[in-house]
Amino acid sequence: MSARRANGRRSRPQDDAPALILKPGREKSLARRHPWVFSGAVERVEGAPEPGATVAVRAATGGFLAWAAFSPQSQIRARAWSFDEAESIGAGFFRARVDGAVSRRAGLERDTDALRLVHGEADGLPGVVCDRYSGLVAVQLSSAGAERWRDEIVEAVCAASGCRAAYERSDLEVRSLEGLAPRAGPLRGAPDAVVTIVEHGLHYRVDVAHGQKTGFYLDQRANRRTIGALAAGREVLNAFCYSGGFSLAALAGGAASVLSIDSSAAALELARENLALNRLDAARAEWREADVFQCLRELRNAGRTFDLVVLDPPKFAPTAAHAERAARAYKDVNLLALKLLRPGGLLATFSCSGGVSAELFQKILAGAATDAGADAELVARFHADRDHPVLMSFPEGEYLKGLLLRKR
Repeated sequence: MSARRANGRRSRPQDDAPALILKPGREKSLARRHPWVFSGAVERVEGAPEPGATVAVRAATGGFLAWAAFSPQSQIRARAWSFDEAESIGAGFFRARVDGAVSRRAGLERDTDALRLVHGEADGLPGVVCDRYSGLVAVQLSSAGAERWRDEIVEAVCAASGCRAAYERSDLEVRSLEGLAPRAGPLRGAPDAVVTIVEHGLHYRVDVAHGQKTGFYLDQRANRRTIGALAAGREVLNAFCYSGGFSLAALAGGAASVLSIDSSAAALELARENLALNRLDAARAEWREADVFQCLRELRNAGRTFDLVVLDPPKFAPTAAHAERAARAYKDVNLLALKLLRPGGLLATFSCSGGVSAELFQKILAGAATDAGADAELVARFHADRDHPVLMSFPEGEYLKGLLLRKR
């Protein structure tokens, strides 16, 4: 066929693509460049798109809204790749998006060789997370669209980062909502399962194959540095310590002692390795394998107190539907932490639950302080580091929130 169609109109990219036609009035979020289309907004599907296929999302009037990846099994029925009708979704598109994401992080590697290179919707690539750990890239694909373009995405991120090794960590539970099976293992080269990274002068061993997220909590980088600066001379409690990120930062910052608690023996073993790797004073570090809630109660009953408590628990509420149950858990653990704080002590407390807003989290902390019989002063707020950007059109991307409180 010629560059023009039989009716004389020049063909546009993906002119024959299947389409999602929205119900009247349901185009407003896409008009504001929010990338998600929920199933309840869809009037009908034109054509027979496969999972992950590119579809044109159109208003009830027929007007173009976005090119998106179709996901027939998910409540998020489509995720927008582009709002530009003239753009073509293909290998070149993914190269350009990945190149742009990596270039926006230029300069962030001054104090580390580990950072997030691609952060999903915030980088125009819904369902795509790519983390760099020294010379290795860990790739996590959580949507049908990301899965369909898997090879092109991996090729693009390896080229843009200069990394020759890549490992996949697409083993999230959320993939089941997309009709996808978990997937993990080497992608490029012969990546080591455990790699060593540097962050603000500290060395950390990262278990890329089996660790939390893609191996390490890169989003807490700046907050670890803050805790290190606050820890000098203090007795510190780090609950949900994982591989010891906050613990090592506190010890390097001159903490008098650090008690670290986690329920995972494997995580604590890695934390001890990290302590030895940095030749920090092991006499100032205590590691305890235990259920954090139970252990905090035991410490309270034993009369233990601390000058600085760090709470970085796992995700209690993945969605808003879990918010009520999560609120009880957050209140319980923070109430216990406040009781363990000495007057003048600091509580650094975090939530990574997308279903708990920053406003709700602060209300939970206010309730915990009241029930603990403590006056708590808000000193500062914590956020994810700059390699985890938040788009104004996608506030859901601001999943990590934290407060620094002082007990009066």
